[in-house]
Amino acid sequence: MPLLKPLYLPKPAKIEDIIIENSQIKTFVLSFTDRAYSESFTFEPGQFMMLSVPHCGEAPISIASSPASPGPLSLSVRKAGKLTKALLELQEGAVIGLRGPYGNFFPMPEFADTDLLFVAGGIGLAPLRSVIETCLADRGRYGKITILYGSRTPSDIAFRKDIDSWRQVPGVNCLLTVDQGEPGWQENVGVVTTLFEQAEINGAQTALVCGPPLMIRAVLAELSRRGLKDENIITTMERHMKCGVGVCRHCHMDDKLVCVDGPVFNLAQLRDLEVMELA
Repeated sequence: MPLLKPLYLPKPAKIEDIIIENSQIKTFVLSFTDRAYSESFTFEPGQFMMLSVPHCGEAPISIASSPASPGPLSLSVRKAGKLTKALLELQEGAVIGLRGPYGNFFPMPEFADTDLLFVAGGIGLAPLRSVIETCLADRGRYGKITILYGSRTPSDIAFRKDIDSWRQVPGVNCLLTVDQGEPGWQENVGVVTTLFEQAEINGAQTALVCGPPLMIRAVLAELSRRGLKDENIITTMERHMKCGVGVCRHCHMDDKLVCVDGPVFNLAQLRDLEVMELA
């Protein structure tokens, strides 16, 4: 059997900490066991890692931590199949495989002096968390920050500690909504677009969107209707990936590959690809 090319060989990474976000999502704090490699490792907000568990396969997972905070990587994982089930059962100290980072990333220099609107649903807040934390690490460089986050129920809300922290930062407006309320819930009930009136959305903002496909489609349509330029509406696309480096072409989207040309696209690019029909 031929040996794997170095490109496909994962680097061992130790689970340093596990944060339980809700009943389906955990955030794994990971450190590469190779100290020299760990010290030289860099990434940008929006990129992803190919994560592997022995005998269970490999899958792309967005980086949830910020490059502004060197050290362990944070990857948030939702239970979805064999690999994620096995990963969610691991304990601190276990070793998994990581290779990457892969994909393009959010254009952070273009966000300088701009009001930013983040719209997320469920685990879709994970890749946006990387951008938010990067912005907050250099707060004076960016304008007003508005974060709209939707979940199915209050019990499903993830990243609660982060949300509580963000709400304490001047110039940051963080609003929550759920599809179905529970006793004691005093915030909004409804889909995430029902928060738009409270968020004072205007055409001068740059919007970053991540979540379930149906949510993304509805949000992009509403943002476009409210006057945001297509180039200033940015989202991430999901496709099943195998190699992560543009070889297998399993994640093709017309003539683009999500693992190489994405996962970050703006609405103008999606319209050119004819993959985003908005109501």
